[in-house]
Amino acid sequence: MLEHKKLKADFCVVGGGIAGICAAVAAARSGLSVVLMHERPVLGGNASSEIRMWICGAQGEHNRETGILEEIMLENLYRNPTKNWYLWDTVLYEFVKREPSITLLLNCTCLDAQTQKGTYAHGRTARITAISGYQMTTQLFYDVEADFFADCSGDSILAPLTGARFVAGREAKTKFNEHTDTPKDDAYTMGNSCLIQGRETERPVSFRAPGWAAALQREDFEHRTPDLYNEGENFWYLELGGTRDTISDAEDIAGDLIPLALGTWNYIKNSGEYPAENWELEFMGFLPGKRESRRYVGEYMLTQRDISGDTRFPDVVAYGGWPLDDHFPDGFYHKGVPNTNFITPAPYGIPYRVLYSQNIDNLFFAGRNISATHLAMSSTRVMATCGLMGQAVGTAAYLSYTYKESPHDVYQNHMAQLQQLLMEADCFLPHQQRKISAACQNKIPLNGSAQLHNGQDRPNRIYHTDTCGISVKTHRPVSYVFSEPCFITAVHIVFDSDLERLTVADTPVERTHATRANVLLSSPVMRMPQTLCRKFTLRIKGDGGEQSDMTVDENRKRAYHVPINRNVTRLDLILEENWGGTENTPLFSFDFY
Repeated sequence: MLEHKKLKADFCVVGGGIAGICAAVAAARSGLSVVLMHERPVLGGNASSEIRMWICGAQGEHNRETGILEEIMLENLYRNPTKNWYLWDTVLYEFVKREPSITLLLNCTCLDAQTQKGTYAHGRTARITAISGYQMTTQLFYDVEADFFADCSGDSILAPLTGARFVAGREAKTKFNEHTDTPKDDAYTMGNSCLIQGRETERPVSFRAPGWAAALQREDFEHRTPDLYNEGENFWYLELGGTRDTISDAEDIAGDLIPLALGTWNYIKNSGEYPAENWELEFMGFLPGKRESRRYVGEYMLTQRDISGDTRFPDVVAYGGWPLDDHFPDGFYHKGVPNTNFITPAPYGIPYRVLYSQNIDNLFFAGRNISATHLAMSSTRVMATCGLMGQAVGTAAYLSYTYKESPHDVYQNHMAQLQQLLMEADCFLPHQQRKISAACQNKIPLNGSAQLHNGQDRPNRIYHTDTCGISVKTHRPVSYVFSEPCFITAVHIVFDSDLERLTVADTPVERTHATRANVLLSSPVMRMPQTLCRKFTLRIKGDGGEQSDMTVDENRKRAYHVPINRNVTRLDLILEENWGGTENTPLFSFDFY
C-alpha cells in the first residue's frame, strides 16, 4: 500500500504552465496558501524545454502583456541573454519557489477529485473538497484539500473528475453565428505537435535517419517551407491528431509525430533542397504539445463574434490580440494552407465570467481551456494571453477566499475591486483606467507633473492621449511634499520596460520572444531594455522626522506597488541609473493611495 500524504491550502492550482504559474503566484502574493500540482518535472507546459513552443500574445504596438508575465520576461533577459532553454526552465522554477506560501508538487499527476453534491448559490450543484495526485518520483499519493481550485491543466482534467460541464470540438456555424464554414457540430480539434530545432555549426554535420522516419517529398511541404535561416521558423506545422482525440489518443499521435519530425529533419538535411550542411539537430520533442482538447463551460462563453466585434465587457479582467489562428484538423497532411489567420482587434477584452465553472461552486480555470467556442479559443489559446487569465484567476481566488464567497459572487459584488487589484499589479485592462486617490490627484509632484498620477501606465497610443509619463533627469528627485502628515497606504511606481523591445534586439522575432527556435552562429546576445530604470531609491519621511529608504539596484521590474501604511510628510523617488546609461529615464507613474 502506497502512502497518502495530506495537504491543506486556501487555493489549489492544477497545471504548472504559464497560466498556472501566474495563477499560483498571484494568489500567493495576495496572502493565500497555495498548492501547485504539475505532472511534469519542469514548469512551463508548452513553453518548457520539453515542448519548446514560444510564448505568443496580443499583436500590435505596445500590446505586450505585463503583470507577472512581464516580470518573468525581464528576469529572463537578465539571467538568460542567449535564450538557453534550460536557464529559461530555472527562471520559471524560481518564480514559483521564491513564494514561501506555494507548495510545489512536480511530477505529480492529478488523478481523482472529491466533490460534495448539494444546492449551492447561483444554481451550482457541487463543490470540490479535495483532489488527489500521484507523484511518480516519490511513489506518494497527495490528497489536497482547499477552499478553491483552479484547473490550468489545458486538458481540463478536473472536468471528468468532478462533473464540471465542458465541451470539445467545433461548433456549427449556426450555433453562435460565427464566421466558420463548419456545417454542424463535430469532434474535430486542432492537433498536437512535436517540434524540432536546429543549431548551426562551423563544420559539416551528417545525419542518418532511422528506417522508421517518415519518407517525405517536396510535395509534402507545399505551403510549409522549412527555412533554418528564418528566425521565425519553429516548425509549428508538424501537427497531427485533430481528427482523433488529442487526449485519449495522445500516445498514438506521438507515435506518428516523432517519425514525422525525424523525416522532416532528414528531408532538410539530405534532400539537397536546403543549405543545411552545417546544421545539427539541437532538439526533438517526444512530448506532444497540445493546442486544443476539452473546454469548460463557464458563466459566459466567449465567441468569435465577441472578439471580432471588440465587445466591451464590464467585467474585463484580461485581454487578447492574437489572430483567429485555426488549424485544419488533418494537420501536416492537410492539402493547402495549414491554418486560417484572421486579424483581431488588439487588444480585445476577455470577461471574468469565462474563467469559472457554470455548475461547480468553487472551480476556476485559465488557459486554453476557458469557456470559449472553438473559433474564439483559436485566438485566446496563446500563452501570453493565458498568463493574463491566470493572474486574474489567482487574484479572484484571493477575493473569493477573503469574502468567503463563490467566484460568481466576486462577479456580482467585487468586480471593481478585482479590476483595481489587477491594474495595481501592472495588468493592463482595455477601456479601464487605474483609479488614483483624490489626495494624490490634488498634488503636483515637484520635478514631475500630473501625468505621473493619471492612472495611465503605458505609452499614450494605448490611451489615445498625449499625457502618459515623463522623462526624469538622473539623480533629480521627483517629490510629493505634504504640509501636514498624510496617511499613505501604498506607493505605485511604473517604469518603461520598452514594451516593443526596440532597445533589446535588432530583429522582430528576437524582440518578441523569450526563447529561441533554431540557433544560428549569428544569433544575438540579448540585453535589458535600455529604457528601464536600473537603480532607484524611494525615500519616505514620516511625521516624526524619521526617514526610510527603499533602494533597488539591478532592477528588473517594470512596476512596484509598495505598502506604506503610515503617516508621511514627504515622498521622494530618485532614479539613479537606467540600463541604457543615459541621462534621462522614462517614468510612467509615481502616485500614492
